[in-house]
Amino acid sequence: MRQLSVSLEGTSILSDVSLRVEGGSVLAVLGPSGSGKSTLLRAIAGLIPSDGAIELDGRDIASVPTHRRGIGLMFQSHALFPHLTVADNVAFGLVELGWSSTDIDRRVEDLLELVELGHAEDRSVATLSGGEAQRVALARALAPEPSLLMLDEPLGSLDRRLREELADSLASLLRTVDTTALYVTHDQEEASLVADRMLILEQGAVTATGRPAPLWQSPRSAWIARFLGHPNVSEEAMVPVPAVSLVPDGMPATVGSCRFVDGVWRTEVILDQPVVGLDRLVLHAPSPHAEGSETSVRVDFDQIHRFPS
Repeated sequence: MRQLSVSLEGTSILSDVSLRVEGGSVLAVLGPSGSGKSTLLRAIAGLIPSDGAIELDGRDIASVPTHRRGIGLMFQSHALFPHLTVADNVAFGLVELGWSSTDIDRRVEDLLELVELGHAEDRSVATLSGGEAQRVALARALAPEPSLLMLDEPLGSLDRRLREELADSLASLLRTVDTTALYVTHDQEEASLVADRMLILEQGAVTATGRPAPLWQSPRSAWIARFLGHPNVSEEAMVPVPAVSLVPDGMPATVGSCRFVDGVWRTEVILDQPVVGLDRLVLHAPSPHAEGSETSVRVDFDQIHRFPS
């Protein structure tokens, strides 16, 4: 896809977005609300008009109708048909495409086994849990063997524990079926679990692309660092949380807050002297510290990441 642009009612939503997804890989598209993530998928699918080149398997599909593009779609709501069984939901697209009943039965059986729902083919989708509905929706999207699978916040409606569990399961499934996929999410951790590469959108434009680890460790700007969830960010540099520790003879500081989060004591300290433009730093302490108490910290300056000028 090259220089894709979308304007709706005179407002620019996407501006010259270019991306490439290698065959069999997963590209996660991240960005805050309103950055154009869902619009990007809708444009690629042909659901809204756009300018630019859209190529799939070496062919230009910009003028091809949506149902002939060979693209599978999976949405946050799952959009399962409540009056159909699990098997009939998975088979729906194949019936529309004119597959034979024998081929449909074989494909549905294989996919339900793949998503670990081989025992549920006759169940009503109304009886499914959130995780089971997500897996049925995935099987339905994969059924026609699309050249590209696009997933729009597929885990967004689930609670945190189930989201983390299913993100790991989804990553394994996508690699098992060797599917080329675009995965839209606002969650950096989810993207890191599922995707081979990530693309970050800001106000309809691409601000960064790359593999999850380098993007996290060396963001190109303060905006990207903050979006990815780093707490210690100034306009000039980022101080990784592991680079900050409490020590008896370090820089004087005062404990601003101390909260137990995700198994660690997330502690914010107020520095007597700023470090790379920051007068407050977040660190993970081994034990709680009283707010307002005096302490001292050490910063490993070798770990500080400075943004390109």
